Amino acid sequence: MPERSDVTSGNWLDAPYNRLGFIRVAELARTQRISRGDGPVLELPRAERSLDSFCFEFEAEKISFPQMLESTYTDGLLVLHDGVVLFEYYAGAMNPSDTHLLMSVSKSLTSTLCGVFVERGLVKPEGAVVDYIEELRGTAWEGCTVQHLLDMRAGTRWNYEEDELKICDVSDYRTHSRRDIPTDTAAWIRSIGNSHPHGGPFRYVSLESDVLGWVLERAGGGRFADLFAREIWSAIGAEFDAQILLDAAGFSIVEGGICTTLRDLGRFGQMCLQAGELAGRQLVPARWLARLRVRDQALIDAYADAPEYDAAKPDAFYHDNWWIYDAARGIYSGLGVNGQALLIHHPTRTVVVKFSSHPEFEDPRLFALQDAGMLALCESLES
Repeated sequence: MPERSDVTSGNWLDAPYNRLGFIRVAELARTQRISRGDGPVLELPRAERSLDSFCFEFEAEKISFPQMLESTYTDGLLVLHDGVVLFEYYAGAMNPSDTHLLMSVSKSLTSTLCGVFVERGLVKPEGAVVDYIEELRGTAWEGCTVQHLLDMRAGTRWNYEEDELKICDVSDYRTHSRRDIPTDTAAWIRSIGNSHPHGGPFRYVSLESDVLGWVLERAGGGRFADLFAREIWSAIGAEFDAQILLDAAGFSIVEGGICTTLRDLGRFGQMCLQAGELAGRQLVPARWLARLRVRDQALIDAYADAPEYDAAKPDAFYHDNWWIYDAARGIYSGLGVNGQALLIHHPTRTVVVKFSSHPEFEDPRLFALQDAGMLALCESLES
């Protein structure tokens, strides 16, 4: 573990500094507060149990849950079953009051705000992006719909290995001295081209989620942090304010810049599990979240040639900024690089939140290991 003084605004995304950096984002980068409001905290009942003896199969080996936690650089893990805390774990320097960078789990949170606006008629999934953002008329976004953004089926020209890292500099996650990149996120959005028609195959493009955030700000008439706080964060009984990264021009980085505590993301996940309802209030339309539980062959086909395709999950697809493992059973996740995860498991009424500091942005084996452990744990619970 590095010393606190070793972590800087230039290195906090890199191992081993990310172990501290991911819980100190507001000190290291430009952020805006997502207010929890002044309402009561939603208490989470507790019936904790030891998982020391829980084991699961991975790569033909028996792995214990504690082994998985350590091997996947876990900063925090929370398991809610029927809204009750079964297991809560912290490691490294993380404490219950610390907010942690969600990376691309942020996209799944953003989708719920979109659902609220769709229900109110402020946003139409089939609506053209340029009808919401006049500055994008005459650009590559002509012909792109809001649903294309939600399903990552826009035709954006994107080199995943290069551009998913470049976005950290363009969007000012960290300080940098690069002069070969767009000056800010909106400039990149305006200038980027297409490689294929909109509505084609699924390709993971984080910039498309930032366009979605821009649409929501225009439709809602405010900053994302304020809109999300008003509609969702202040209504879930969060203990703490959240934060969101802003770039140098003040653009809201919804694709990966939201930070929350472990328990508060658990509360958000419980709301999703309960069809958008929490503490007697309908926060997100039930029919919006029900979309995640409908098998969609067109989306399955669009996903089939993507690098993320896994033959072990032939019916998997990406929809409304969630990774759908099994729509019929209601199993889906929000995922983020370096090992962030929000797993919703309807068959056993379970929510699992995992914050991590994987040394690499993308480590397929570590993701597969933690995924196997979390899914096995859910399946072991009483249905």
